[in-house]
Amino acid sequence: MAKKTSFAGFTPHGSGAAGRRHRVAVLAFDGVVLGDLATPCEIFGRVRGAGEHAPYEVRICSARPEVASEHTTLKVPWRLSWVSRADTVIVPGVDDLDRALPAGVLRAIRRAVDRGARVASICSGAFILAATGALDGQRATTHWRAAPALARRHPTIDVDPDVLYVDNGNVLTSAGAAAGLDLCLHLVRRDLGAEVAAEAARTAVMPLERAGGQAQFIAHPPPTSDGSSIGPLLAWLDQNLRTALPLRVIARRAAMSTRTLSRRFRDHAGTTPALWVTRARVRRAQRLLETTDLPVERVATEVGFRSSAVLREHFGAIVGISPQAYRRSFHAGPARRA
Repeated sequence: MAKKTSFAGFTPHGSGAAGRRHRVAVLAFDGVVLGDLATPCEIFGRVRGAGEHAPYEVRICSARPEVASEHTTLKVPWRLSWVSRADTVIVPGVDDLDRALPAGVLRAIRRAVDRGARVASICSGAFILAATGALDGQRATTHWRAAPALARRHPTIDVDPDVLYVDNGNVLTSAGAAAGLDLCLHLVRRDLGAEVAAEAARTAVMPLERAGGQAQFIAHPPPTSDGSSIGPLLAWLDQNLRTALPLRVIARRAAMSTRTLSRRFRDHAGTTPALWVTRARVRRAQRLLETTDLPVERVATEVGFRSSAVLREHFGAIVGISPQAYRRSFHAGPARRA
């Protein structure tokens, strides 16, 4: 049972009316990812206030009484009309990025954004949110495997594949399923403070919220020559990370102008050449920290950074922790003191 906690001063987001519960609408639709659907119900549903008061009212809403997921059919008790009264709307992931969703679902999301409700997506739910135009001109994230597709389909969105979640105020996006837990705890922390969020995490028997800027811990296989216009170039870059790779050198290798190269890179990789190289060097450093006992200074040299200080700067910005801390967590055997 959760410890009784005082929520003095809590005003539901976007309501301006103290005393009523903060309404959370979780959308359901054909192809909904069940784990993403359950996450907000678990987190918001476990928050308790003084006298075991529940500050959040959570309802699952859909366009029809039944929706089919990959593994089961769900009976959904609430319709989309309730979304119009929600303070927070959660958009779970969808099993197929090309699946057409009911127009009513997209309208309900867009109207929620327009009236100032808080709208957050989990994992591939970012594609649904993007389809409404709510992410245009904003920074966003999704599962790292789907990030390039999101960038290609919606070039006005600044897609960041390296973070757990992005908070733009009233519009938020998160990475894979586990990052959805972090996002929901982040929202509880915004509403009710760190102590309440920590209690919700303990009650759900999960780690405390990780910061949104922490990187997704992901596997990064080297790029292959897949027939795309920059596939061979990516493979060449990955093989030459130790050398200096300014934009002019990369453009010369690709036989393109720097402007054309930057455009093609954005279209196919969802980022700039410089950022791609930096992230590739950090990924290579991760592998060396996991599999070797090389000192951090040597790791920096091996991956193409000028010094260990530069490695630490970029490693901290992308992974969210220091190289030493990463090695302690992921090294396959006893590592030498770095």
